[in-house]
Amino acid sequence: MKLLYSILLCLTFFTGFAQDDNSPYLLVSTENALIPLKSSKTAVNISGTIAHVQVTQVYQNKGAQPLEARYVFPLSTQAAVHKMQMTIGNRIVNAKIFEKQEAQKVYETALNEGKRAAKLDQDRPNVFKMNVGNIMPGDEIAIDIYYTETLIPVNGEYQFVAPAVVGPRFKGESSNNEDSFKMPYTVKGIADSFDFDITVTLNAGMIIQNINSKTHQVNVNYPNAKTVEVFLSEENENPSNRDFILDYNLRGNQINTGMLLYEGKDENFFTYQMEPNNNVVLDDIPAREYLFIVDVSGSMNGYPLEVSRELMRNLLCGLRMTDTFNVQLFASSSTVFSPVSVEINEQNIEAAIRFLSDGQGGGGTRLLSALNFAYKLPRKDMGVSRSMVIITDGYVSVEKEAFELIGNNLDQANVFTFGIGSSVNRYLIEGMAKVSNSESFIATTSEEAQEVAKDFEVYIAKPLVTRIKIESKGFDMYDLAQKSIPDVFAARPVLIYGKYRGKAEGRIIVTGYQGKKRFREVYNVSDGHLSKSNKALGYLWARKRIGELDDYNQLFNEDVKAQVIALGVKYNLLTNYTSFVAVDEAIVNKDGTLTKVRQPLPMPNTVNNSAVGAEAAIKESSKFNHTFIMNFEEDIEKNIKRKLTMDFKVMYTQLVTEYLKKYESLRLKFNAQGKVISVEKLENATWTVDKNMQSEFEKIELKSVKKELTLTLKKIVS
Repeated sequence: MKLLYSILLCLTFFTGFAQDDNSPYLLVSTENALIPLKSSKTAVNISGTIAHVQVTQVYQNKGAQPLEARYVFPLSTQAAVHKMQMTIGNRIVNAKIFEKQEAQKVYETALNEGKRAAKLDQDRPNVFKMNVGNIMPGDEIAIDIYYTETLIPVNGEYQFVAPAVVGPRFKGESSNNEDSFKMPYTVKGIADSFDFDITVTLNAGMIIQNINSKTHQVNVNYPNAKTVEVFLSEENENPSNRDFILDYNLRGNQINTGMLLYEGKDENFFTYQMEPNNNVVLDDIPAREYLFIVDVSGSMNGYPLEVSRELMRNLLCGLRMTDTFNVQLFASSSTVFSPVSVEINEQNIEAAIRFLSDGQGGGGTRLLSALNFAYKLPRKDMGVSRSMVIITDGYVSVEKEAFELIGNNLDQANVFTFGIGSSVNRYLIEGMAKVSNSESFIATTSEEAQEVAKDFEVYIAKPLVTRIKIESKGFDMYDLAQKSIPDVFAARPVLIYGKYRGKAEGRIIVTGYQGKKRFREVYNVSDGHLSKSNKALGYLWARKRIGELDDYNQLFNEDVKAQVIALGVKYNLLTNYTSFVAVDEAIVNKDGTLTKVRQPLPMPNTVNNSAVGAEAAIKESSKFNHTFIMNFEEDIEKNIKRKLTMDFKVMYTQLVTEYLKKYESLRLKFNAQGKVISVEKLENATWTVDKNMQSEFEKIELKSVKKELTLTLKKIVS
């Protein structure tokens, strides 16, 4: 006899875009929903090692009431955002930089006066928020954002990354009520709600080789051997749901070393890049203990965990027989593979992989708890140093708290990080490694998991470039962006930003150590490239100084805030404490009435809907309140039923509720792969198959289904 398992699913819908103030949520737009962002297009021009980027966002109003749109989006963690423009028809309004609270006042005053206005805020070095107000019916308003950054090669390979989407953040360990992490997300697999495009022009000054993108299909054009044009192919499906990553090499894996200089009206800037000797190998690599800390929270469920398993296998196989290891899995709590670290052998590696495979993705990402747990784990040998290897997508909002915790425990362990997924939180991934003076790696696919595991093996086999000092003779340099030059991975160049007075002549001398070997590099400043086209060096110097002051420091300091504001205002840079505001003086909305709309974000490509939390509601424009009973007709274990129920609720409630407005009941049949293979409707006491309805349900798969099953869904009107 079949067991009939009934669950009452209560779902309340909200009028318009009524939104939960405490968490991100899934949103399914109706046909007449207000989607304010029409397009986001990025134009990149890479000259040598400097990328100049223009992001153009076009906002529209197809409704009948004036709108205020809010859109949260990412940029590079190293982006020096130095300009913003607002275009309305033929009018161009240049934004001005203000201290953040003053910017809010200027923006609100403009809206209250009925003027169109736009405000750009930075919430993290990689998370930004755009507000565009008084978008009138029929309006199209274009916002152009300009930033620049330096591309730093690793092992001779250059990489340009254009982040595309801010992933949903777990906020359970944060006391801050941050508006940027309360945005709606479209259901996984739903088509982009706005047009997305990116073009790249690359002028390297050397012959370019091996240009490719592992994230998007691209078309590549070569005007000449030293110039490349890259365009997104039309074959890309939902291109906005993942970061755009472009890799390339210069002939012979050369890198652009040397000096760039710029003479400004009041200040002169330079940047110097030196390539360490990459052939130095440690003669005697000491044994180490490796603790692998693997995120198995809800956002890692599915493909990210598959990549993590592949990465773990490759990392473990790359360790030496003298090393030991352990594995810690964390989500809402932590579990550990062994009470103490174990030896490197085939049996232990396979057992550790099975341990990870049994750790199903689910729950919140309690990173701080996991780190505290890890620091308390006993060591097998107190005479052996420990390295912690954190594997995560980084979807948390406690970045600075994590940096502080790691910084306070540098005597306990150094920290390597591996970001897993298509749109990881690079601020966290890069920052944890930076604070620990180590290295971060990103793996978006299983293939990349193999590659970065090899990079890690190379990293630990080569000495860091340490105790780096720079001095000059006959070259009056001053005000270096970094107080001290950090140790660097031997595969990365030493990069120095500074100012200078007088003529660009004399010498720069860089000294340091690789392992026990001392090096000394002398560079003639007159060999550097002095050009008016190097204007970006001023922005890059200021951004580097701001990063040193504020990006990775948890303790709030009013003196630091004042310094950052002064730098932002002087160099026209967006910072954590300065914002851009553009105001059009035309008065278009005299009564000041506005409908506020949050632009829904695409669910990141490798992330499941459960990442927004099991408590998340799917919201749309509706005036109906509905409940329905969900009947499992097969004999299923209780814990599996619970997970199926949660997943079904998150992914299918909107469709089910829409169709139960018309029919008495629905019957859905799933195959063992979680795909809907049949949909029947009950109408006038008769069950009939509906192919059109089936085609709608087929767009979403229920990954937690592992065998064929049938669900009956019955409407209950409250």
